[in-house]
Amino acid sequence: MIQRRAWLKGLASIAAAAFARRAGAAARSVRVIDVRTHGARGDGKTLDTAAIQRAIDAARPGDSVHVPAGRRFVCGPLRLKGGIDFRVDGTLLVSTRAEDYPEPMRGVLHAEGADGLTISGRGAIDGRSPDFMERYDAEGEWYVPKPFRPRLVVLENCADLVIRDLTLRQAPSWTVHLVGCRRVLVERLTIANQLDVPNCDGIDPDHCQDVVIRHCRITCGDDAIVLKATRGREKYGPTRNIHVHDCVLETQDSGLKIGTETVQDIHDVLFERCTVIQGCRGLCIQLRDEGSVYNVVFRDIRFTARYFSAPWWGRGEGISFTAIPRTPTTRLGTIHHVTVERVTGRAENSVRIEGSVAARVHDITLSRVAMTLDRWTRYPGAVFDNRPTTVLPPLEPHTTPGFSIRHADRVTLDRCRLRWGTKVPDSFTHAVEAEHVTALSLEGFAGEAAHPARDAAISQR
Repeated sequence: MIQRRAWLKGLASIAAAAFARRAGAAARSVRVIDVRTHGARGDGKTLDTAAIQRAIDAARPGDSVHVPAGRRFVCGPLRLKGGIDFRVDGTLLVSTRAEDYPEPMRGVLHAEGADGLTISGRGAIDGRSPDFMERYDAEGEWYVPKPFRPRLVVLENCADLVIRDLTLRQAPSWTVHLVGCRRVLVERLTIANQLDVPNCDGIDPDHCQDVVIRHCRITCGDDAIVLKATRGREKYGPTRNIHVHDCVLETQDSGLKIGTETVQDIHDVLFERCTVIQGCRGLCIQLRDEGSVYNVVFRDIRFTARYFSAPWWGRGEGISFTAIPRTPTTRLGTIHHVTVERVTGRAENSVRIEGSVAARVHDITLSRVAMTLDRWTRYPGAVFDNRPTTVLPPLEPHTTPGFSIRHADRVTLDRCRLRWGTKVPDSFTHAVEAEHVTALSLEGFAGEAAHPARDAAISQR
């Protein structure tokens, strides 16, 4: 289980930092810098990057740089600074010209080492994703992007960071990427991306510590909230002490996810009281690298997981925890001490818990998980999605048991329930299928095979 003392200390530091900044702002008169006083036009046509940047550069700690309501400001990348509130009440329209981005891999809003930064407001940042798409692929049912497409918000090595209330829409790539940040509060964000645009993740904490994400509503084509530890940023340490709660998510990829990039450990994570309206997977841990994932809790969550067209990763697995080497030479970590409790889901594919011969998963507990398996989309079924890997087949033909457990030790299904829906194809099989599993506990499990006359409820080998 999560180490409660360290966990509570992390949460307290986030809350204390946010409270201190609010109290400090209330105790003094905040200087508000309207970006128009530095030449920004806000007419929806003029490139206002330089003028808005002048307003930011003129701000001192404690100041608010204001993008006023009722105006549309076209901009390229803006470099934010620490100690200020960058408040967007109007609309920032992302420039679609590559020449307006001298650092194309940075975000439209970006900062590095900007401690005490707040990004807030009742306005919007519009990423104009259709303008960054080359064409629509009708067979794949997604847009094919042009070579250049920026991320919306990239914040690196920032402490005591607050992002709240904004609407971020039509991101052409990742929406909010937090890299090596500490003591972060993200609340009441609305992310409204296109479901058919690839790689437009919602929120990606990457090598971050002490992060709270709450009361957000996210619609996006790719992963909605995903924790990472990407290669090349190891100096920032593991991703740890993350609390995600009371969010509503809709995606064509995973709703709540850890991975696939896991080059350092990801641990002490709590996901709770969230709803995944739809996704290719409801709850997901994809371990493919040398880090390990542990002390993770998913609780009080509802989800729907379904098949989408073939290019999208994930094949409707309700819950998918997999530790599979990325390449034959990968020194793989492991997944251990993960708890899923009071979770209800409807899915087109199995609950999947799977390790590898050399990296078995262990100490996984599912308590009071209620699953309904059914088929309602037109896409081909009977497959597990192993991507990304060159060790196993990317798409593995496989029947569909309710719970599939492979290469695992000490897995508990405590008072779990499985039901089959109204459309039960021949490929639906056992309630529980266990292969190369030790110490499997099925205390209070309720569920039968999809076809009881053909298959046993429990298959172990």
